[in-house]
Amino acid sequence: MRGKKKFLFSFKAIGLTFYFLIVVFPIYWVVITSFKPSAEILDRSVITYFPHTFTTENYSTLFRMMDYGVYIKNSTIVALLTALVVTILSILSGYALSRYKFKGKGLILLFFLVIQVIPGILVLIPLYSFFAEAGLINTKFSLLVYYICGNLPFCSITMRSFFQRIPDSLEEAAMVDGCGKIQTIIKIVLPIMLPGIASVFVFGFLGGWNELIGATIFVSTAENWTIPVALKVLIGKNNIEWGVLMAGGVIALLPTGILFAVMQKFDVEGITAGAVKE
Repeated sequence: MRGKKKFLFSFKAIGLTFYFLIVVFPIYWVVITSFKPSAEILDRSVITYFPHTFTTENYSTLFRMMDYGVYIKNSTIVALLTALVVTILSILSGYALSRYKFKGKGLILLFFLVIQVIPGILVLIPLYSFFAEAGLINTKFSLLVYYICGNLPFCSITMRSFFQRIPDSLEEAAMVDGCGKIQTIIKIVLPIMLPGIASVFVFGFLGGWNELIGATIFVSTAENWTIPVALKVLIGKNNIEWGVLMAGGVIALLPTGILFAVMQKFDVEGITAGAVKE
């Protein structure tokens, strides 16, 4: 029995170590590289796992080379609006798909599922033609429309699954106590749905924050670039500013890291347990 426990412990330790190497180590490498001088980064004879010469020059160079603050603002605006709109629409569609029966409901769910396997790049050319006709090229609105359309189907299905975890009797009990339909949803259902809402919000934010291909195609003027497009510009044909690129990557990681740190407190398991005695 002890041998079995030792084996399981060793297996878990090896698994966690492997996970660290695959997931955490690349992030660590990006961070330490951003604080290395160019000579140390390009020195192939010695690989340093911690900067021998600690410097913040890469960060100052980043902001001297380009208007990185503007790109942070653009990404923040697009990502937050995408997350907000996707979350609101997902709540409405998820509740309707979970609670109501109507013709075409199965087809809508099938459409949302099928659209997940269609590469987003296939719709870029038609969307570009549409945006060009509407005069929306080189605008943040074009990115917002693209990101909302790309994230809404998955988020709607996700929100529907969260609504299905909430028993109908909870809403019925609230309505018996005098709450109307809208009051029940706002005061009873949505507070319980906070973990689902947080998950959808994070997913929508990441969809707008990390996307590159659409932002490259729909936006060509520098004042409307987002962070991924700005970082791509640092990769030249004959030269790559590795230190500056890593510094930009670290700054790009900070908002998502903060967002995950704030949202991690929401726990789905057991949030409705015991709410209503069946």
